Amino acid sequence: MQADVNWFNVLAHHATRAPDKAITVFEGETITYGEMATRAAALAAGLHGRGVRRGDVVGLLSYNCPEMLETIFAANHLGAIAMPINWRLAAPEVRYILEHSEAKALMCDEALTGLADEAVKDMDRAPLRTCVASPAPADWTTLAHLRVDGHDLAPAVTQADDVHRLMYTSGTTGHPKGVMLTHANLAWKNLAHIVEFGFTSADLGLACGPLYHVGALDLTTTSLIAAGATVIIHRTFDAVAVVDELERSRATTVWLAPAMVNAIMALPGIEQRDLSSVRVIINGGEKMPVPLIERIQSAFPSAWFADAYGLTETVSGDTFLDRDSIITKLGSVGRPCLHLELDIWDEHGRSVPAGERGEIVLRGPKVFAGYWRDPEATAKAFAGGWFHTGDIGVRDEDGYLFIVDRLKDMIVSGGENIAGSEVERVLYEHDSVLEAAVVGRPDERWGEVPVAFVARREGASVTAGELVEHCRQRLAKYKVPKDVTFIGALPRNPSGKVLKRELRTRHHDG
Repeated sequence: MQADVNWFNVLAHHATRAPDKAITVFEGETITYGEMATRAAALAAGLHGRGVRRGDVVGLLSYNCPEMLETIFAANHLGAIAMPINWRLAAPEVRYILEHSEAKALMCDEALTGLADEAVKDMDRAPLRTCVASPAPADWTTLAHLRVDGHDLAPAVTQADDVHRLMYTSGTTGHPKGVMLTHANLAWKNLAHIVEFGFTSADLGLACGPLYHVGALDLTTTSLIAAGATVIIHRTFDAVAVVDELERSRATTVWLAPAMVNAIMALPGIEQRDLSSVRVIINGGEKMPVPLIERIQSAFPSAWFADAYGLTETVSGDTFLDRDSIITKLGSVGRPCLHLELDIWDEHGRSVPAGERGEIVLRGPKVFAGYWRDPEATAKAFAGGWFHTGDIGVRDEDGYLFIVDRLKDMIVSGGENIAGSEVERVLYEHDSVLEAAVVGRPDERWGEVPVAFVARREGASVTAGELVEHCRQRLAKYKVPKDVTFIGALPRNPSGKVLKRELRTRHHDG
């Protein structure tokens, strides 16, 4: 039998060794490792009493708060699966995730109960709903009420390949896919990142991005918890609050999506702030312009700006640009982390030499187990025994990776992935739309934003505004097309494939 690698055991370990050490600081309240372990175990007992069992899915729809971490630990204590959900999604999208995952319970922020109620309305098997706030709305149970003190429920023994977490991510199909991250995936990721950055219990991290995303959750929070460190949690991202926090608390590390970096560097007088305590800034999601990286180095004089590449399917953080190469390898996302193999393949599945572009493929113990209830997508993703990222890259003679393009035509807006096919599916639901294609348009603030090209049915008179509103009712705000351009027909190659590169060029040329 393999060793028990339950994520809850990491919390229990630190709670035994350093029970009074702070695990989180949130809005003036400090929770220690000992307190978090007690709360999570009590919540696990409460969930168990309401029918949640090993292998069941527990959803989390919440702005950042310590209760998110508590619920993840509690689910794992039961041998259940935690599932953070993007709170930017529209109700139909949340409903799809809850139904597809067959979630048994849903932990929710008080400000998002309306979204949750709309999502679960008339569901055949609506999940148990528990709310952080007290008193709870009708049909909801408060988290505090659910905790069972003095229980005798022992933590579940968990094998390496048991699923720790589900993360639904935009793919190339019309619906998001559930990424199955195992307890071993998380453990190997944490080891790799602790080695990469030298994290210790003395570090102080800031989680200011959304914890439903692997950026804030795994490039900051879980790595630091594995090391026994402390994480300051901000409910939502605010550039002014982040800079004030870094300066006041003397935090040592933070993950920032490119849009977050842009917002911070746009603040007046940023170069005059004392941000010298920050020793590691992890960035990822898209290419950063060289002048911006140089400005960041000036504003954060002690920081290693580790430009990164990673995916939800690998618990993120696959390559990092090392500190000594920030200048000499500008534009690169670095080399693979510990225990991760990276190769570049051509369309025939053959490795290509340095300097040649091809698809990035990955292999290693931090790479996910597959897609939830989707064996066909899993088999396709692992063709040839390696995980196919869908991204195009090139390695130089020193093994440094440079991202060239996205094979899957993924749009990355503010660090969030948007599959054009998701938006296209919604557009096709409108009776006036004959065909539609969605591509990314460069945007100074967000990196990219989605824009749509639509061919109307004969005789249809739908306007761009009406189609945007149609999408707004069914999609998260950041996925809604910023522009709709009407054309006679979509450009296609002889085999019928839509030429999205031509559409991107056409929009760029006006």
